Amino acid sequence: MSTLDRQDFAPRPGAAPFMRQVLAQASMESRLMLRNGEQLLLAVVIPVIVLVGGVEGARHLDLSLTRRPVDVFAPGVLALAVMSTAFTSLAISTGFERRYGVIKRLGSSPLPRSGLLLGKVGALLIVEAMQVVVISLVALALGWDPHPGYLAAFLAIVAGTAAFAALGLFVAGVLRAEATLAAANLIYLLLLAGGAVVLPPSAYGAYGNVTDLLPSGALGNALRAAFWSGDIAWSALLVLLVRSAAGAVLTARTFKWE
Repeated sequence: MSTLDRQDFAPRPGAAPFMRQVLAQASMESRLMLRNGEQLLLAVVIPVIVLVGGVEGARHLDLSLTRRPVDVFAPGVLALAVMSTAFTSLAISTGFERRYGVIKRLGSSPLPRSGLLLGKVGALLIVEAMQVVVISLVALALGWDPHPGYLAAFLAIVAGTAAFAALGLFVAGVLRAEATLAAANLIYLLLLAGGAVVLPPSAYGAYGNVTDLLPSGALGNALRAAFWSGDIAWSALLVLLVRSAAGAVLTARTFKWE
């Protein structure tokens, strides 16, 4: 009997291993985000404009900052980038995926619901890694002199991603696609202007104490501590974890797949 005759050509139906499904979903989600012009604008272009404009504007306006403008703005813009991707981009893309039935069709695939959510989070982390590289290079070109604690920065980004992703999925799961688009952009602009994400809470006077409890302010504080002194801002991480848990519960109870 030849080798060909001994081979088993019987079909072996079944899904791929769970982690392979998650990685494939994350890869696809990240490619779709980067190919979308609006998502790319939110992910990279706007944060870089805020960084360069903020540093140059602070130099010309002589703002009373406790540190050099680039050292103040760089961690805040990294926090803004996380918020742009994990909240605004995720909410808008998920809202329109619901409208066009994409999520419903994925629900009929071998990919379980947990795998879909993990794939989306994995895609966010991939895009955020690219954002960190681009924004850091621009900040270094502007004279940024960080003193990073890499573990502190990693924990801040992961906790911030979880908090904003939970909020983004909540908004996308209860509103129609057009309403999600409007609400996500409005919340983004409000947090950018008054959420202590780019500038520290001290820049907001008495209102700064309130911003510490916002996910934007907590993420900004955590990244500023990570890049200014290398410290882990445990209180800010606690705020982000509480926001993550609350958002996850709300999303699980209200999210509609179509």
